[in-house]
Amino acid sequence: MKPGFLTAAAMATAVSAAPAAFAQVDSVRLGVMQHNICVIADDFLNQIDCSNADKEEGPNVAAELRFISPDFLAWAASPHPYLMASVNTRGNTSYIAAGLQWDWQFAPDWRLEPGFGYAIHDGELNNKFPNGTPENIAFDAEHVLLGSRDLFRTSLALTWEISPDFALQGIYEHLSHGQILGDGRNQGLDEFGIRAVWNFD
Repeated sequence: MKPGFLTAAAMATAVSAAPAAFAQVDSVRLGVMQHNICVIADDFLNQIDCSNADKEEGPNVAAELRFISPDFLAWAASPHPYLMASVNTRGNTSYIAAGLQWDWQFAPDWRLEPGFGYAIHDGELNNKFPNGTPENIAFDAEHVLLGSRDLFRTSLALTWEISPDFALQGIYEHLSHGQILGDGRNQGLDEFGIRAVWNFD
């Protein structure tokens, strides 16, 4: 088992078990993500790239702590800091992340939550076998090659507030180094899932 997987699993356990009484926590989110989905890769050329969507099977279990927005972030439209972990159930890419999320309530009981953060993962960076060899071809067919150990995480969630204490959420997330945190190989990961949200504020 990969050491990074153990780190992510330990963080997921801690996040999901965190006490509601912790003063700065505004919510806990727990859900299941469809791992490595196919999305439109190039809006300008209208192309769909699914070449990596058949790699790395198994859903991810994701857990997140979101915190009350601190006063010093009021200038940035009061985003909420978060800590989260996403663990792949088949031993593929797992990660931990931290970042900021914003709230936009556009209708009663409905809001959008865009987010931006920084993630560290335990997946593959590059193909470790010589080009053109059978081992290289087999490795490339099974692994998403992320190019950098740390990645940006962007997300967009649609939240339905069922009650003051509980909500359901659909969330899309994208992980990539964006040729900023790394260079060269950058296949990235796209995931979509459903989460339960327990509110404490």
